[in-house]
Amino acid sequence: MKIAKDKINAYVISILIAMGVGALAAYFTSAGMKTLYAEIQVPPLAPPAVIFPIVWTVLYFLMGMSAAMIWSEKDPEKASTRRRALIVYAASLAVNFSWCFVFFSFRAFTLSFAWLLVLLALVLKTICEYKKISPRAAYWQIPYAIWLCFAGYLTCGIWFLN
Repeated sequence: MKIAKDKINAYVISILIAMGVGALAAYFTSAGMKTLYAEIQVPPLAPPAVIFPIVWTVLYFLMGMSAAMIWSEKDPEKASTRRRALIVYAASLAVNFSWCFVFFSFRAFTLSFAWLLVLLALVLKTICEYKKISPRAAYWQIPYAIWLCFAGYLTCGIWFLN
């Protein structure tokens, strides 16, 4: 029973961490989010602004779930791989958080595109590290990587149009 409780706690904490990063970024950059999207030209295929919080909520949930799968892996032979995977994941969360400021608060579109490429590289590295431990956890990160590619298209388009 203790194992089940520990596993549940890992999932709850991991999801709360991921969602918390997103919520804090949204809170601190909400003014910029509200005004910027209405003021700039966006590329074709840009979704309405209401879509972004829905997609990001799902992605943060998936990030938290997959991180919990990695955290819950107790095989001692995978301990160093697990630690490395979670460090890369934590770095991606930090870059994700700071991207919001670069884009929405500073409106530095060129830098935000470059920052997004760094984030995508970290997510791809996370996927590779997770796959060594739990392929299922790695697969749960794929929607995030795909969304980042789309976000890269949008950011690059915004950069060129504005």
